[in-house]
Amino acid sequence: MIYVKDIIDKFNGKLLCGDINLVLDNFSHDTRTIQEGDIYVGIKGESFDGNKFYKDALEKGAKACILDNIDVNDIPLEYKDRTIVLVEDSLKCIQDLARYKRSLYDIPVVGITGSVGKTSTKDMIYAVLSTKYKVLKTEGNNNNHIGLPFTILRLKDEDIMVIEMGMNNFGEISFLTNIAKPTIAVITNVGTAHIGNLGSRENIMKAKLEIIEGLNGPLIINNDNDILHDNIEYIRSLNKIITIGIDNDSDYMAKDINSDLTEFKIDNNNIKCNIGNTAFIYNSLVAYVMGILCNVDIENIKKGIETFKLTSNRLEFKKLKNGATLIDDTYNASLDSIKSSLEILIKREGKRKIAIIGDVLELGTFSKNLHEEIGKVLLNSNLDYIITIGNETKYTDEYLKNNNYDNLKHFNNENESYGYIDDLLKDGDLVLFKGSHGMHLSNIIKYLVDNEK
Repeated sequence: MIYVKDIIDKFNGKLLCGDINLVLDNFSHDTRTIQEGDIYVGIKGESFDGNKFYKDALEKGAKACILDNIDVNDIPLEYKDRTIVLVEDSLKCIQDLARYKRSLYDIPVVGITGSVGKTSTKDMIYAVLSTKYKVLKTEGNNNNHIGLPFTILRLKDEDIMVIEMGMNNFGEISFLTNIAKPTIAVITNVGTAHIGNLGSRENIMKAKLEIIEGLNGPLIINNDNDILHDNIEYIRSLNKIITIGIDNDSDYMAKDINSDLTEFKIDNNNIKCNIGNTAFIYNSLVAYVMGILCNVDIENIKKGIETFKLTSNRLEFKKLKNGATLIDDTYNASLDSIKSSLEILIKREGKRKIAIIGDVLELGTFSKNLHEEIGKVLLNSNLDYIITIGNETKYTDEYLKNNNYDNLKHFNNENESYGYIDDLLKDGDLVLFKGSHGMHLSNIIKYLVDNEK
């Protein structure tokens, strides 16, 4: 456990009022979701100052506040019985507290990074390990310099922690791994996400490899990912690795894969994964290896993989009253994840296969070429209809038109598309929605569901 006293003694905090021996357990930096008994942390953002909302947190029952911008004379008398701590920088304090709390636990910590598949891999690992252990995992995609510390601060009596690590640039994974100190690391793949910031896939790989800094254990990598495969000996020189794969010879391989990609063998063990998709075979391989490393028996590993369920907005199937089926994969997008989602669209039954594709963001000067590449992928998918939405997918639309694909429509934003899509969909249609989170394609799905006739 950690206490207010730890902030005072270790991180130069100042107790303005309240209990120096108060236990610090449940932390929150959002007054909209804060619960009674939570510790509120006032964090300054680019466009807001969380310190200004501390009274809202106290009104909702927060038992303490950690703030970096408050005058003791401004604290209302009715809140003088609560614990309020002044620190130099609230965010840095939380990061330091998380690093300190991590040091108190001698447990396996799994750190996961990659261009795509971090969250689904994390969730499948959690499903396998939870068959034997009490496991703490990153909720949602709270995988940055704010979300990761708050995840670690949730640690109580768990046996294992599974942490997702995201990044946009060099140094960010290094910072996160310095806090989380993973004992096992995973790189799911190296694609084109954030290439606008980093300039090349080689640089993306180097940024992902920061996860091994201070790693005291193996690194699991996808040996079928071209850039990881091409650099396998270099990576091996940096850290002990365990390879997984389908095509390239690897330590753990999926073999005898059935036609709908839901059944295969690992180490001659029959594995079932209900999501028929190559990406989830790789996820299954990682989860299988993690089970082996953490001494989970084979039957429980198989059970965890078979019963795994995706989180919201990730390949979530929704049936409309008119008979059309929507595939909600709107949480985020990259070239690789679009390919993966299209694989599911193509393999599933449907009278018409329709793809609704939004911009892939954060591609910088690479955006035109990569959106044209998305057009090429769509063209080769034999779809019945394609809708593109956004400023960047105009390049996708142009590519398709230049290659004589006519069953398509382009919209500048999602608001323009609602009525058209509603009129388009018919009984038996299978419709994939895929785009970066910032494109708000989930709003279209909500509209279609809320306005069913």
